[in-house]
Amino acid sequence: MDSYTSSSDMSAGMAGAIFGAFFIPCLIIWVIVVIGSWKVYTKAGKPGWASIIPIYNIIVLLEIIGKPIWWIIMLLIPCANIIFGIWMINLLSKSFGKSEGFTIGLIIFPFIFYPILGFGSATYLGPSAKEAQGATPFNPNDYRDPFNNQNPPPQNY
Repeated sequence: MDSYTSSSDMSAGMAGAIFGAFFIPCLIIWVIVVIGSWKVYTKAGKPGWASIIPIYNIIVLLEIIGKPIWWIIMLLIPCANIIFGIWMINLLSKSFGKSEGFTIGLIIFPFIFYPILGFGSATYLGPSAKEAQGATPFNPNDYRDPFNNQNPPPQNY
């Protein structure tokens, strides 16, 4: 009976060691990503604590990148969530003036690139929507029909 106890103690100790070997590095990486994303949200003029609240962090991220709230629904659809998640990360890097290569870094190595984005020299340029990239925002009163060269009649509101 004594050999059974020592063997179960040894297997429990090995399980604890394996758990610690995986848990502690994951915890360290998670803390680094949280600190980096906290700083990214702060740079964008949003509260840093918003980056750690589930669902609310996505709402605030959508505000940062200039996209509508209904995108959350797209993140609930399998396969579409991958596309929209990558798209959101790309728009985040564009909002800070970074390229698609930086987006790939944010996806593959977030524990390196979020702190670079948060603590580096990148500044928040505004939402990555067309309005922030130099194009004029959509004005319904200034609409021009692409199939008709004549101006529409003026609208009085």
